[in-house]
Amino acid sequence: MTVSPFDHPLLSGLLGDEEAARHFSVEADIAAMLSFERALAEAEAECGAIPCDAAAIVKALAAFRPDTAKLRAGVATDGVVVPELVRQIKAAVGVPHDAHVHFGATSQDVIDTSLVLRLGEAVEHVGLLLSENVVRLAGLEQDFEGRAMMAVTRMQPAIPIAVTDRIASWRAPLQRHQERLKELSGRLLVVQFGGAAGTLEKLGDKAAAVRAALAGKLGLADAPQWHNQRDALAEFAGWLSLVTGSLGKFGQDVALMAQAGTDIKLTGGGGSSTMPHKQNPVKAEALVALARFNAIQLSGMHQALVHEQERSGSAWTLEWLILPQMVVATAAALRLAAELAAQVESLGH
Repeated sequence: MTVSPFDHPLLSGLLGDEEAARHFSVEADIAAMLSFERALAEAEAECGAIPCDAAAIVKALAAFRPDTAKLRAGVATDGVVVPELVRQIKAAVGVPHDAHVHFGATSQDVIDTSLVLRLGEAVEHVGLLLSENVVRLAGLEQDFEGRAMMAVTRMQPAIPIAVTDRIASWRAPLQRHQERLKELSGRLLVVQFGGAAGTLEKLGDKAAAVRAALAGKLGLADAPQWHNQRDALAEFAGWLSLVTGSLGKFGQDVALMAQAGTDIKLTGGGGSSTMPHKQNPVKAEALVALARFNAIQLSGMHQALVHEQERSGSAWTLEWLILPQMVVATAAALRLAAELAAQVESLGH
């Protein structure tokens, strides 16, 4: 039994997405944090911020395996995992090079950059699922071109329309979401490196060069620190909610059409424990639920924009509770929508 339905042993079969969830596992998080520390040591050595030989740190990190029980205890004490993680890394590196581990960085640099690295992989996964849905809906337009159905406005029959008109209202928003994702990714997938209060005071005039080198080594864009500026994450959360909202419209339409029983024929609907004749539009219903879930979570991400002064603990923690679930919900919705489109046997007349 788990708290979240997205990794629940049973419910995740409908509401989960294993690939998206994988990027929020403890293994993925630790791997990304260690990538940050390794890249930081290399960048600082190259820029002359620490002694030029970072090989000892890099070598130690290659063989390093953290004690996760101690990490868990550290989080309970410190509120974040990084202080204990850095203590363990320094112990593995040993003197004298341990003094150069994590030099000039702060916990938020490590955690936020880890998040961005993992979001980059999640964005790629979600983008592929989004493209699949566009292709599937375009295929439905081709399959049922020339057929007609009754338009429904305000839940009442209106006038005849082409089936392709209805499908276009499902497909067109997804294509706009593709363009939005390309545009916002440039603001989202950037390094976080600001040091104790965002000023990189320990690096002096080498700060900008180290940050740029760090970003390059991690495959991220360079950008000024954004410890207390969370608009890119909130924007991404808004995009996630837009995607699931559009898919929810698709699911709602299919459920209503299935209820009428005249404009659509589906294969593989869900069964009933008491009524064998039923073919419940389970995937369509789940799309509506996931759309509403993300819409609710979005308000929380907007609450998390309110960071006091140079860093917030509470607003930051709120992001951890919300954003991973929104990503998995979106991936699950895209998977379900593609499967639902594949179940459409007939549309219109």
